[in-house]
Amino acid sequence: MAFTPESDDALVVVDVQRDFCPGGSLAVPDGDQVVPVINRLAPRFQTVVTTHDSHPPDHSSFSRHGGPWPDHCVEGTPGWELHPDLELDPHHKVFKGRDREVDGYSGWSPELADFLSRRGTARVVVVGLALDYCVQATALDARAAGYEVVVLTDATRAVNVKPDDGERALDGLRAAGVREDRADA
Repeated sequence: MAFTPESDDALVVVDVQRDFCPGGSLAVPDGDQVVPVINRLAPRFQTVVTTHDSHPPDHSSFSRHGGPWPDHCVEGTPGWELHPDLELDPHHKVFKGRDREVDGYSGWSPELADFLSRRGTARVVVVGLALDYCVQATALDARAAGYEVVVLTDATRAVNVKPDDGERALDGLRAAGVREDRADA
C-alpha cells in the first residue's frame, strides 16, 4: 500500500537539482529515479517544501578551493535548477549553502521551522538527494526540533562516496527515531 500522509504532514523535497542527477557535476547514482516517485507522492500532501542547494562560485566546499566536492549548484547555473521533470508547486523554498565558508547539508532552518509551525505541521516526510548527506541532515535536524520524521526510502538515493554510506545513514536515522517507509508499495 502506498504511503498515506496525514493532513498535518509536510513533504520536504531535498535538493532534487540537475547537478545531483545523472549528467550533473555531482551526480548521485540513479538520482533522477526519485523524480517520478516524488511526482506521484507530492499531490497527496497539503504542504510541500523544497530545499535548494545554492552556492556562490567560490564556495569553500569546491575542490578548487580545497574542499571535497566538485563545483555544483552554483546559483543561477543550469545545474542549480530543479530537475526539469519534477512537477511541484511548493509553498516554500529553502536555499542553503549560500555562505562561502559553510558547507551546510541540512535544509532545516529557523525560517523553515517557523513556516511549518504556522502550517500546523506535526510530521515531516523527507525525500530527495542525497540520502547520506542532505536528506539525512535535514531529517535529523527536523527530529531534533521535535518533529516526528519519516524518510521514504524509494524516493531518495545515496551518493555513497564510501560503499554503504547510504546504509550507514539509515542506521543513524533509525537510531535517532526517524521512521522509514516507502512512497509506493
